[in-house]
Amino acid sequence: MEPILFYGVPEGCSFGSIVALEWLGRPYRLCRIAMPEEVSGARYARINPVGETPSLMTAPGVVVSESLAILNHIGARATESGLAFPQGSPGFDRLNQALAFLNTSFFNAFTPLWYTLERASEGDEKRVLTDYGRSLVVRAHCHLEAMLSSREWLVGDGRTLADAYFAGIARWADVHHAVDRRDFPGLDRLYTRLREDPAVRFADAIEHERPARSAGGFVGHVGLEEALALLPG
Repeated sequence: MEPILFYGVPEGCSFGSIVALEWLGRPYRLCRIAMPEEVSGARYARINPVGETPSLMTAPGVVVSESLAILNHIGARATESGLAFPQGSPGFDRLNQALAFLNTSFFNAFTPLWYTLERASEGDEKRVLTDYGRSLVVRAHCHLEAMLSSREWLVGDGRTLADAYFAGIARWADVHHAVDRRDFPGLDRLYTRLREDPAVRFADAIEHERPARSAGGFVGHVGLEEALALLPG
């Protein structure tokens, strides 16, 4: 059975896992999960009791959750392509460090901004949370710009799974008008390059339900009920 990635819409961080699977090039399927309605429902809780995406069903009834764990699962199968590195190597440590920063500091910088948007905050609450969130986003961008240094990619000389994950989260800056990416020229170049990547364009088309052509191993969508039927019991 091909792995099934449960991805959240709209604007889910699971975008990066779709890009990673496309770059890996092996067969996989997708299951679309609407947020917040479906992701917090009882049916999806059988896949992920925490009520979050992404989740990856790697075999009937075996589910991996959390982006960092999913990307490392993919990475273990992608060392020959340069997308990841063997565990215990210096490259693995650099990649894991970059993924951990993206998964914590970069991701969480947007939390106050998502809160104001999803809760329709107004007045002083919205102003305070927006200012706080934007300050966190700017700080995270400063750290990433320094991490990038003069390189073309976040880790090493070629694209890795860190760049795939970055592609999914970085677009949130545009959703929230949180930062002018041109103030960070290295990140601006990286983001522009990634937006033209066939896997990123595919993930964007999938998320927005436009015609999408896979350059990887995508073999179709499955419904949640079909995926639940693969669970034991």
